[in-house]
Amino acid sequence: MERKKVVVGMSGGVDSSVAAYLLKNTGYDVVGVTMQIWQEEDVAVQEARGGCCGLSAVDDARRVAYALDIPYYVMNFKNEFKCAVIDYFTNEYGKGNTPNPCIACNRYVKWESLLKRALDIGADYIATGHYARVVKLKNGRYTLKKSATEDKDQTYALYNLTQYQLARTLMPVGDYTKEEVRRIAKNINLRVANKPDSQEICFIPDRDYAGFITEYTKEKPEEGNFVTSDGKIIGRHKGIIHYTVGQRKGLNLAMGHPVFVLAIRPGTNEVVIGSADEVYSRKLYADNLNFMSVGDLEGEMEVTAKIRYNHKGSKCIIRKTEADKMECVFEEPQRAVTPGQAVVFYDGDYVVGGGTIVRV
Repeated sequence: MERKKVVVGMSGGVDSSVAAYLLKNTGYDVVGVTMQIWQEEDVAVQEARGGCCGLSAVDDARRVAYALDIPYYVMNFKNEFKCAVIDYFTNEYGKGNTPNPCIACNRYVKWESLLKRALDIGADYIATGHYARVVKLKNGRYTLKKSATEDKDQTYALYNLTQYQLARTLMPVGDYTKEEVRRIAKNINLRVANKPDSQEICFIPDRDYAGFITEYTKEKPEEGNFVTSDGKIIGRHKGIIHYTVGQRKGLNLAMGHPVFVLAIRPGTNEVVIGSADEVYSRKLYADNLNFMSVGDLEGEMEVTAKIRYNHKGSKCIIRKTEADKMECVFEEPQRAVTPGQAVVFYDGDYVVGGGTIVRV
């Protein structure tokens, strides 16, 4: 029987390295690939980017592939990354939203583009080191199940994968804890066994989003007014790209009590400020919907929703309002519901689907 071929996206970290090992050990014909996604820069700048984009990632992945005795390639996805991730990121901030570039990268680069290349070279699957599990339900649909450990679960960032993509995806580390993955790496003497996890957006390691956007777009942010929810002007802001809903630090407003960003209005270039109580919402609206465990939403459904990556989740009722729009009403008010972020719905451990928050 011919072995199934799988292309493993290797970032140079311990998770994707162990994913490649587990698949080879299971009998797959494994090919390692690192995606070259950063733009034209000198070596020093590329290396400083670090994360899954730096040259050290390529070196580490190549060494792991050699140790596992699997073929290894670096594939150029710079144009796909620029269009689907960087341009999207900067455009959304300009609209007053707070995007999640990792979600866009997963959907359009790590899956859509890599899967196409993998199938072109005769592979049956792609695989990653994500902490999630692909399952096929009794209704015939594919969905994601949370990983073995809740604290490492990455299903939130993968909610918008398609049925076509899920059917051709393997995520072997989803059945393991992080400690178990590191132990496996140590047992087979992989040098990345203790390599720290990447924590920041890979192309903005210093977290200066506004600085990056200004440099990338060559456009200086336009100053505007801080206003209260009833329209009273209370100060001047540095440009809307400096702010996100729920933000408290860096506002430089002497109000005599803590204040937070409630909303961003790009049309009038205003940043709305309010008290801690005002930053809570019981309702949100989302578009750009993608469903996994169900083909579509009929009527109302009670689910648990996450409104950001590290959100614990909260019970709510969801219903469609239009073909690609939905309403989500929570049992309890949620803090800092942020336009541009994803809202992901769960039925127990299984992903129902999700969308992009557009307003509260």
